[in-house]
Amino acid sequence: MSLLVVGLSHRSAPVSVLERVALEASTRGKLLHDTVGTEPAAEAAVLATCNRLELYADVDKFHAGVAELSTMLARHSGVALDELTPYLYVHYEDRAVHHLFSVACGLDSMVVGEGQVLGQIKDALAVAQDEHTAGRLLNDLFQQALRVGKRAHTETGIDRAGQSLVTFGLETLVSLAASGAEDDVARWIAGRRALVIGAGSMSSLAATTLARCGVTELVIVNRTVSRAQRLAASLADEYGFAGLADVQPGSLGAGPSVGAEASGRGLCTEAEAGGTGDYAGDAPPRRFAARAVAVEEIHAELPYADIVVSCTGATGIVLTADDVRAALAARDGARDAAHGAAAGDAGPGPGGRRIVGVLDLAMPRDVDAAVHRLDDVRLVDIESLAEAAADAPMASDVDAARGIVAEEVAAFGAAQRAAVITPTVVALRAMASDVVAAEMTRLDGRLPGLDDKQRAEITQTVRRVVDKLLHAPTVRVKQLAGEPGGAGYADALRELFDLDPQAVAAVSNPEQERQ
Repeated sequence: MSLLVVGLSHRSAPVSVLERVALEASTRGKLLHDTVGTEPAAEAAVLATCNRLELYADVDKFHAGVAELSTMLARHSGVALDELTPYLYVHYEDRAVHHLFSVACGLDSMVVGEGQVLGQIKDALAVAQDEHTAGRLLNDLFQQALRVGKRAHTETGIDRAGQSLVTFGLETLVSLAASGAEDDVARWIAGRRALVIGAGSMSSLAATTLARCGVTELVIVNRTVSRAQRLAASLADEYGFAGLADVQPGSLGAGPSVGAEASGRGLCTEAEAGGTGDYAGDAPPRRFAARAVAVEEIHAELPYADIVVSCTGATGIVLTADDVRAALAARDGARDAAHGAAAGDAGPGPGGRRIVGVLDLAMPRDVDAAVHRLDDVRLVDIESLAEAAADAPMASDVDAARGIVAEEVAAFGAAQRAAVITPTVVALRAMASDVVAAEMTRLDGRLPGLDDKQRAEITQTVRRVVDKLLHAPTVRVKQLAGEPGGAGYADALRELFDLDPQAVAAVSNPEQERQ
């Protein structure tokens, strides 16, 4: 059996295609079972993120495997195979291992060096294990990928080369919305009100980053309110005070703080939020509240938001251009009634009105692309992030991470190839042991006068001879099998010693061999 991956990502497909192939979590199990139900595949795992969809499988036929995995991706994504095929890439055996290890290190990410993909790889393995579609090969592969990714982040400075998609998105948003002194994430976010749509891992990271960077009010919108409440309570406990029910929309504003305070630890540092300023350390106390609301209340909350971050698993648009236009109108009406903008309003747009920053991290998109045409809105989505990331400078530590990947791929391949021959070696030793036992029984019939001591000495002598004869060939054949192209040595060993294929297949937990 051999490892095969078929997939597409931001490197091979436009965002318009990636949006259409995005899989809901509930459909991934069906994809895995359908894949292992086909003839070429014995194991399967799917890695699905906001900018990639990859199907991994252990197959016994390359061409049939590529055709079947491609068909499965098309069938479960709803995109016709002939339309999907031009964007698919295929990696096989060591190249497939190299690809996943590179992904785990963040080398294949939209933002090079980001570490969030490790959690997504862990989730992919967990789903395959829960669905019982991950066998020895994929368990070993994904667990090793997690170790390789952690090693790269520990031993190199690749974290300095990349950021999370959230941080990169906020930096890109700031570059479009801010001006003058507010040209870094910390300064632009501090003192504003934020609306986060969704409470999954990406949305949670966004909410945490916004709280750390100094927003005064954070509203979390989610279909499951209890999940949003837990996140809001955690953030309020860490960065301010629990305001899940008693804080009204926009009541904190962005002006001087009164009441409960949060210390300067809430302001983000360069490392935490990707900013370039020195906005860490002691700072004037600020007020912070986090609230959770149901998704039905999103339109009531939108007019109060300076920053909107959305990352849901919805398959349709969550915020339309009309929704945002109506929120802007409601905001401007309230401002006019109050005779002017509040002191902390986000920088002026056309006509002196404040700019609203919208960050859409969902795939498919949550926010209507037409929102970017609105005068007072700056929209950043996955497509614009891909364009921005293409121009990002590469750090020298990326080369070190690539070196780790190359080293780990070689080690993993050698270990897997050597493991293939282990059952054959164990079966050979078992056959030799059976031959010794049979010959000792025959000797007992011919020399019945042997006492127990004599018989034990003869048995031990014969066993030593057999072990010495087998030692060098078995050690060498495992070394050869571990080299590229060494898969045929197991078959050669079976043929040379006429080993029973069923006996070899029955070896599932080979005992520790004597060397």
